Amino acid sequence: MSGFFDRVARPAILAASRRDGLRRTAERLPITREVVHRFVPGESIADAMDAVAQLRYSRRLVSIDHLGEDVTDLETANQNVDVYLALLDALERRDEPDTAVRPLEVSVKLSALGQALGRDGEKIALDNARAICARAQRAGVWLTVDAEDHTTTDSTLSIVRELRTEFDWVGTVLQAYLKRTPGDCADFADARIRLCKGAYDEPASVAYRDRAEVTDAYLRCLRILMAGDGYPMVASHDPQIIAEVPALASEFGRGVDDFEYQMLYGIRDAEQRRLAEAGNHVRVYVPFGSQWYGYFVRRLAERPANLTFFLRALVGR
Repeated sequence: MSGFFDRVARPAILAASRRDGLRRTAERLPITREVVHRFVPGESIADAMDAVAQLRYSRRLVSIDHLGEDVTDLETANQNVDVYLALLDALERRDEPDTAVRPLEVSVKLSALGQALGRDGEKIALDNARAICARAQRAGVWLTVDAEDHTTTDSTLSIVRELRTEFDWVGTVLQAYLKRTPGDCADFADARIRLCKGAYDEPASVAYRDRAEVTDAYLRCLRILMAGDGYPMVASHDPQIIAEVPALASEFGRGVDDFEYQMLYGIRDAEQRRLAEAGNHVRVYVPFGSQWYGYFVRRLAERPANLTFFLRALVGR
């Protein structure tokens, strides 16, 4: 099953994530929208905050992402900034304890803030991200800059470097399947880094595509981060990777406050709870918003179990 999934199903699903016609059809189907709630709790800030309350009750940390990417006009970029500012207002009202590991975080895609808007896009995204960071700092909330496809990596890391001159707690995401990532891990080994395998359909010239090669690349990158002075965020649902983490943490003298596990909302909930109940920091990535199609389809492409869940839910209707 996994061989067929990697060779045939995953590329086809990722191709579907870029099809506007399929997106419009999916967004109109009530059945699809109901199933999507397994991975996306809702479209409003109130929906996101309900999920936050449930996760915090079970001692899990949260990272909230307002869904939306590839913005092509300034008005939409500004609207996205406004949503993040309102979200941070809501998070501040939770009055969480001021601990070294912040329980609340927002995740931001720079393409949602205007990164792709012509020659001024990078400056627009930087200014917008800076405004969100300033509000997050007042609210006692962390911010992590998400990764997107490989063509944006240099721009994204340049913006992150600039943000960290003023907000040294800003984190970013590195994708282990990109062949450049060990070097980026070394460059950012003193930062908060969310290490994930990677969710985009990248060419073999820049990324590993074989499942075993990606796992090996992930563990090599994680070793670099564990050896550094930063705060590694182990973003994976892979049992093999999760099983390796305690030994790596011990090897480099890291206690439970020196790294965290991260998983996606709706995926391996029992494992999230197990890790949290064992005393680990476990952060759950909670997306919300109406632009859920691309995110949802990438989740289907990550694991055969996700696709099976979706198909069973549709057949059962």
